[in-house]
Amino acid sequence: MVRFPALVEGRFIRRLNRFAALVDVERREHLAHVPNSGRMAELLVPGFRVLLAPAPQPTTRKTAYDLAIVDIGTTLSSADARLPNHLVAEAIAEGRLAEFADYPLVRPEAVYGESRLDFRLENPVIGHPAGICYVETKSVTLVVEGVGRFPDAPTLRGVKHLRSLMAAKAAGHRAVVIFVIQRGDAVAFTPNDAADPLLGRVLREAVSVGVEAWAYRCHLDETAIVLADAIPVRL
Repeated sequence: MVRFPALVEGRFIRRLNRFAALVDVERREHLAHVPNSGRMAELLVPGFRVLLAPAPQPTTRKTAYDLAIVDIGTTLSSADARLPNHLVAEAIAEGRLAEFADYPLVRPEAVYGESRLDFRLENPVIGHPAGICYVETKSVTLVVEGVGRFPDAPTLRGVKHLRSLMAAKAAGHRAVVIFVIQRGDAVAFTPNDAADPLLGRVLREAVSVGVEAWAYRCHLDETAIVLADAIPVRL
């Protein structure tokens, strides 16, 4: 679980660049850091209510806030792409993900091939069949008719990660990609072929050679977010 600090309510005005947006707080315009390089067109809509984390004081930042949550009317969505790694690592360490129960060691930022993957999971018992598992997580904020979709824009980096997972699997390791839907209204996940057909093709190829694809939705409110239950992956 990630607990949010005391959040400030505002209204979204417009995105200025990949990592900055203009928001209205108490009828004054402020700069906010957008901790997500995705397009998030479904979230970053002028007039939408947003919840903002104040920048720590003192600070030399130009942005007064971090964009934490967007209220799209029917549900809340986290906008912070930094959270999924923490949520997944915590859930594994706490034994809440049965799929990874055999891995007591969780090492972040594991280099494999051409990629820096998010995790290397290990079982230290010599000869244990679990061995080594490489994991890459992906942040998902786009949900269409109850189905989470990734990505919302072409991502060659995501394709490279999948190919590194395929190489790890070919070398005899377990390899997993985890899609973390940072909202609670998704009932399934599918690759967003309309936005990035290459990633969809490579994901299906990766699964066909043994790379595992898992998707989890999150439960969140204005105080915290937690990784919740697994949902079906539809390829």
